Amino acid sequence: MMMTPSFSDEELLRLIIAGDEDAFATLYGRRQGGVYRFALHMSGSESIADDVTQEVFIVLMREAASYDSTKGSLSAYLYGIARNHVLRCLRRDRLYVPIAGESNDQEEPVPEQLIADNDPLGDLTRSEAIESVRQAVLALPPHYREVVALCDLQEMSYVDAANALGCAVGTVRSRLHRARGLLTERLRASSVKKTAVNDMKPVRCFT
Repeated sequence: MMMTPSFSDEELLRLIIAGDEDAFATLYGRRQGGVYRFALHMSGSESIADDVTQEVFIVLMREAASYDSTKGSLSAYLYGIARNHVLRCLRRDRLYVPIAGESNDQEEPVPEQLIADNDPLGDLTRSEAIESVRQAVLALPPHYREVVALCDLQEMSYVDAANALGCAVGTVRSRLHRARGLLTERLRASSVKKTAVNDMKPVRCFT
């Protein structure tokens, strides 16, 4: 069957369950990039991101019939699989070093407007953002890192992120608010450090 962009993820999945290889290729092309980027933001490792992306679509081929559309979108389902595999890899490879004192924060829901007003990612210029944000995100504890990766970097809705992570929408909002606060602190500290280093550089005098 000829695939077209008008096919929804769920329609493609039904075709995949029926054995349509073209439908799988179309869905893979549509969702592979996002899954890979999420795994990369979470792990900081291209090899882990490759492995996780491959595993996600292997699971999809094997367990496509188990997807329940009443529990969220197919993209949220794929990110949920990716998240589980990334966390397994992080535990196995011990790539994550927690920020002292940040593992037991209370996660009370906060107003959406307060979250929107505190957006360190939006305040950075493009030239500053890429490496600084990547390093800052990787320094977050995983439960904060994943909401930033999904909601800020993948632009997923709170509802879909909650479905992917298996938690309440209020928990996603709370974690995202706290994560953005940690990012702001870290990025400001990094900026101050860079300024201090630049101020210490010798100045050449020409006569």
